[in-house]
Amino acid sequence: MKKIIILASASPRRQELLEKIGLRFEVEPSNYVEDTPSGLEPHELARQISREKAKVVARKHKNAVVIAADTFIVFGDQILGKPHTTIEAREMLKTLSGQSHSVITGFSIIDTETEKTLSESVETKVYIKKMTRAEIDTYIKSKEPLDKAGAYAIQGLGAVIVEKIEGDYFNVIGLPLSALTEALKQFGINILQG
Repeated sequence: MKKIIILASASPRRQELLEKIGLRFEVEPSNYVEDTPSGLEPHELARQISREKAKVVARKHKNAVVIAADTFIVFGDQILGKPHTTIEAREMLKTLSGQSHSVITGFSIIDTETEKTLSESVETKVYIKKMTRAEIDTYIKSKEPLDKAGAYAIQGLGAVIVEKIEGDYFNVIGLPLSALTEALKQFGINILQG
């Protein structure tokens, strides 16, 4: 029996990315409650959260490959998640304006039959243009910054505030496709198989 592939994420962006590469999968968001244990460095934290998200969904399936991910922004020694209010979004954008930051995505893959588990993390450096107060206000009015890590969406209107990136573009959206597809090979899933 062929294993089903499950994306343990409610993120429409992650779903779109997997659809773009032709992966057939089901969506089952993980109800893992993220608590940020202190003392972990950002890469380990991203891997740990993604692993916990994957485990919650994996427990419910016998013959599946579960993929989960967690993305956040690191600015200096601060981890920036998603702003929940326009005030938080404005503060984040003011902080990131004219600066560079890192986007880290941890992803985990679990084969529920063999219990094989793999967790990796990928980092992309993003440089944000210096923004005026009016530009920040206009961007916030678009509602796009809300519920996006770091208060911007590189694949949307946020593209105009990004000066350049170093690393995987798709990682900034929420799933490092190159690293993920390489990792999936270890589970017998080959995207470019003839």
